[in-house]
Amino acid sequence: MQRATAARVLVVEDDETIREAVAAALRSDGYTVDAAADGHGFAERLSAFRPDLVVLDWMLPGASGVDLARQARRLATAGVVLVTARDEVADRVRGFEAGADDYVVKPFAMVELLARVKAVLRRMGRVPSTIEVGDLLVDEESGTASRGGHELDLTATEFRLLAYLAANRGRTLSKTQILTQVWGYEDYDPNLVEVYVSALRRKTEAHGPRLLHTVRGMGYALRGSRT
Repeated sequence: MQRATAARVLVVEDDETIREAVAAALRSDGYTVDAAADGHGFAERLSAFRPDLVVLDWMLPGASGVDLARQARRLATAGVVLVTARDEVADRVRGFEAGADDYVVKPFAMVELLARVKAVLRRMGRVPSTIEVGDLLVDEESGTASRGGHELDLTATEFRLLAYLAANRGRTLSKTQILTQVWGYEDYDPNLVEVYVSALRRKTEAHGPRLLHTVRGMGYALRGSRT
C-alpha cells in the first residue's frame, strides 16, 4: 500500500550545505529529488521534472522564493513549502498568499521539514496514510499501528521509528540515518537506536515472526515475507 512511484520533490536553495543536506534527507526518505541553487530556468525545470512538491528558500539570488511560489502555482500543480529565516506574522501571511502550503523557519530540524513535506504530499494524495509490511499496518495519519489485527501499544518515539522503517520497507537503514530522520540529530549515542529497535521487536513479535531485521555491520531493515 505504499505509493507505486516515489513523489518528486524540487529543492531550490542557494546555500550549498543546506541544499545538499535537504536533498540527501529527502532521497533517504524515498523521494525522487532535483535541486537548484536559484530560480534560473525555473519554469523549464518545472516542465521537465514535473515535481509533486517544491521546497523553496525565500531569500534567493534573482527571483525570490515568494516569486517562484507564484510561478509554481501558475504553471504547475505542485505543492509548495517555503523555508526562511523570516518568521514575522506578516511574512508568513505573505508566503501563504503567494501560494505556499506550509512554512518552515530556519534554523529547522530536518525531521520537522520532512514531516511537513510528507504532510503536504499526503493532503495532495501523493503519500498514503497506511503502509503495509506483511501483516503489519502503520497508519501515519492516526498515529497507530497493528499486527495481525492486534493494535500495538507504542510510545510516540517508537511509532516515529516504526513509521520511518515502514516507509522505507525492504531498505537497510544505518543507525546514523535513523538518528537523523527520527530524532533529528546525528550526535546521539547510536545505542539509542538499539534500545528502541529492541522495544519494537518485543512489541511486534508478540503477534508474529520477526519483521525488523539486523543487517550486520550496516543497520536495520523492516521487511515482511512478501517484501
